[in-house]
Amino acid sequence: MPPLRFAANLAWLFQEKPTLPQRIEAAAQAGFRAAELGVPYACSAEELREAADKAKLELVLLNAPPGNQDGDRGLGAVPGRQHEFQEALALAVKYCKVLKCPRIHIMAGRIPLGAEREEVSAEMEATFIENLRYAADVLAQEKITGLLEPINSRITDPRYFLTTPEQAAAILKKVGSPSLKLQLDIFHCQIMDGNLTQNLEKYFPIIGHVQFAQVPGRHEPDSPGELNFPYLFQLLESMSYSGFVGCEYKPKEGTLQGLGWLHSYWKSRGVLDSGS
Repeated sequence: MPPLRFAANLAWLFQEKPTLPQRIEAAAQAGFRAAELGVPYACSAEELREAADKAKLELVLLNAPPGNQDGDRGLGAVPGRQHEFQEALALAVKYCKVLKCPRIHIMAGRIPLGAEREEVSAEMEATFIENLRYAADVLAQEKITGLLEPINSRITDPRYFLTTPEQAAAILKKVGSPSLKLQLDIFHCQIMDGNLTQNLEKYFPIIGHVQFAQVPGRHEPDSPGELNFPYLFQLLESMSYSGFVGCEYKPKEGTLQGLGWLHSYWKSRGVLDSGS
C-alpha cells in the first residue's frame, strides 16, 4: 500500500509566516509536497504560482470566496445571492487555472440569523442544488472538481447549513454530477456522527478529499483526544485512498514543533523527508 499524501493547510499551519507565499516556502522546507490554500485572494494568482513553482509545492485545494457580507461562510445555499455565487466561482476557477489547482471547496453558507433550521432548510437545499448544477457545468469544462464539506454545528458553527456526510451525499445524488465530490473532514465527522470506520467505507465512492484534526481540541493528530490516527491512516491506506489528506489543525505550540507525528509516519512507511 502506498503511503498517504499529506497536504499542509496554509490557513492553519505555518502562521508564523505573515504571507501566503512565505507559508508555501515554509511548507516545502518542512517536507510537504502539497498544500491547501484556504482563501488565497489577498495575493495574486501569479504571485502564488511563482512561489509554488520555486518551492516545488503542488497546490491541491482552495476555497471559493466565502462572500462579502459580515458572517458569510459561503454562498452555495443562500437564497437570492446566486449571482454572487457565480461571480465567486468564476474567481476561484480563474485562480485554479493559474495555480494548476484541481479542487475547489464550495462552501454552503449559513442559516440566517433568527431563523430555525427546519423553516429554511428546503429553500436552502433547493438553492444549493441550483447553484451546484451551475457549478458542475463550469467545473466540468475546466476539469476541476468541486467539493462539499460538512461542517459540524455542535462546536464550530451552529448556523452552517451543511453539517453531515449523509446530507452532503443526498445533495450530491440529486445534482448527479461526477464533477462534484465529498470533502470529508474527520474532525467534523467525528463530532457530528462518530462511527468513522463505517462512514469512511460508506462514503468512500464519493470522497474527493480528506482532512483531519484531533477531537475535541482540533490540534495535531498525536495530541490528546478521541481519535486513533495510526488506525485511521492505516484504514485509508487499506482502502487504497489515493487523494490528498489535508492537515487542517491548530498547532498546539508551533507548526514545526508539532510535526513529530508526520516524521514518525514517514519513517514508518519508509518515506524520507517528503510529504508525497
